[in-house]
Amino acid sequence: MDDKRYRVGFNLVKGIGAVRMRILGEHFGSLEKAWQADVSQLRSSGLGTKTLENLLQVRSRIDLEAYYQQVLEQGIQVLSDQEEVYPKRLKEIELPPPLLYMRGELVPDDFWAVAIVGTRRVTAYGRQVTDEIAGFLASRGITIISGLARGVDAIAHQAALNAGGRTIAVLGSGVDVIYPPEHRGLADQIMQQGAILSDFAPGTPPDGVNFPPRNRIISGLSMAVVVIEAGETSGALITANFAADQGREVFAVPGSIHAPQSKGTNRLIEQGAHPLLSVQDMLESLNLGKVNEQREVRHSLPADETEARVLSLLGKEAMHVDEIRQRSGMAIEAVSAALVMMELKGLVQQVGGMNYVAVREPGGEYQVER
Repeated sequence: MDDKRYRVGFNLVKGIGAVRMRILGEHFGSLEKAWQADVSQLRSSGLGTKTLENLLQVRSRIDLEAYYQQVLEQGIQVLSDQEEVYPKRLKEIELPPPLLYMRGELVPDDFWAVAIVGTRRVTAYGRQVTDEIAGFLASRGITIISGLARGVDAIAHQAALNAGGRTIAVLGSGVDVIYPPEHRGLADQIMQQGAILSDFAPGTPPDGVNFPPRNRIISGLSMAVVVIEAGETSGALITANFAADQGREVFAVPGSIHAPQSKGTNRLIEQGAHPLLSVQDMLESLNLGKVNEQREVRHSLPADETEARVLSLLGKEAMHVDEIRQRSGMAIEAVSAALVMMELKGLVQQVGGMNYVAVREPGGEYQVER
């Protein structure tokens, strides 16, 4: 059995998340050894009494190989954060989910994604705005991310589908437990033009505590989050907070000061979110007008040794162009020219003040395009 199976096993244990799974892997040398460890060895790894009890109970009641095969036989794919198919933007966040369960398909173009979230009690105004924004973005090749909930989420998914675009739903339950149940038909459509994702094991019910972690994934998959309507205690505000922490842009649609559904969005604007007055504003702010150009060359390799050298120096921590020049040992003209071309290709991104980050995953050597 490979490491992914053991990730699935530990994912079934309440109290073991991304941090604990990483600690176990480092302590034992592999998750396989951690799964097979005896009680005293597990205690030595720092597992608390309750978590240890949960682990022993799970190990005693399942045949891990058989369970893993049952998951696959349901048409559910399992994505490890060690795999290339794991969403690249999500991999960039602090402590990404160690694995995701998926029905449907992810494609490289899902890199260009915008989350649209909001209240379940959407107004006619919110419904119109959601439909316009989601449809406009989807028709221009932007994948729409949301949570399949009633209200804004469902409208955003449907608008993306109607526009012939792609959409991804992130659930606070197992991918085989569609909630709310009346969205099963919508979920089937999404799987044809996108994917349904969850980091919860198949069969997990939609418990309330599952939704904040789900919201963190929604923002992590996206380059920006748009909040259409949200009350002062809306879960959409949690998604917006996660987005801000993850370095994602946050847009909020302003509304009437008298409307309960606009109190949260207006508050976000007061706190620094971009007021979304037109979709064109968002396209310009995120440089989404060049998506088609970037898509054509997104997966091309560095064109020469200069680009390869610059890319090898960059990671997700911003680096100023002067430091890039110094560490590369190349002339500033050569570095600047390479960065311009690489930004067009979608390989690097300027994050302000002539500071750059790599869009591709850091580490490893990059071959030169021939």
